Amino acid sequence: MQVIVDSLQGVTLAGGGPFGKAQLARALRFAPRIVGADGGADRLLALGAKPEAVIGDMDSISDQAKAQMAGRLFPIAEQVTTDFDKALRSIRAPFVLGIGFAGARLDHGLAVLNTLLRHPDQRCLVISPQDVIFLAPLQLQMDLPLGSRFSLFPMAPVTGESEGLRWPLQDLHFAPDAMIGTSNEVSGPVQLRFSARKMLVILPIRSLQAALIGLGVGSDARGG
Repeated sequence: MQVIVDSLQGVTLAGGGPFGKAQLARALRFAPRIVGADGGADRLLALGAKPEAVIGDMDSISDQAKAQMAGRLFPIAEQVTTDFDKALRSIRAPFVLGIGFAGARLDHGLAVLNTLLRHPDQRCLVISPQDVIFLAPLQLQMDLPLGSRFSLFPMAPVTGESEGLRWPLQDLHFAPDAMIGTSNEVSGPVQLRFSARKMLVILPIRSLQAALIGLGVGSDARGG
């Protein structure tokens, strides 16, 4: 795996899906380094943000953006993986915040979730205007407001234990075609343990900083 962007700070990775100034500003408060995934460069440039690198197969970026990003383009020609995958595996950073990867197309969104599972060692949180989603580690502790939405979705068979959730996970066998854990609620300090790294956590976007702290990168997060 070639490392294209090597950062001691969080990296904001922008895709070609919709995002605006507010979402970009939220991500940059926590992850000030900016990378574009293919056509994500166009959206960044339109918002006045110039990424330090653009990674992908370059089939979506405009000629105008290519000209503006001359010297910062890193094409990866293979078509087996998505631009999100290509970019994510090419970044070494404490964590990555992905914007422009949720909400545009369902098939693209599913591919993004697949990539989170394929790169479990990369702390990546995908954010939308409403949600933050990430792959749960084997153990996770979080402090969240009482009554806050706490959703879990298994991407493969997995079991777990929990404290601080209204509906505990004990004795449940999760799988994408069987038991899932969406729309749970926080009832106290959350502690989770999983049998495998196959569970996605989906929280309200206001819980982004708490999610970063829970993943052990809170000291790298600069925003509130």
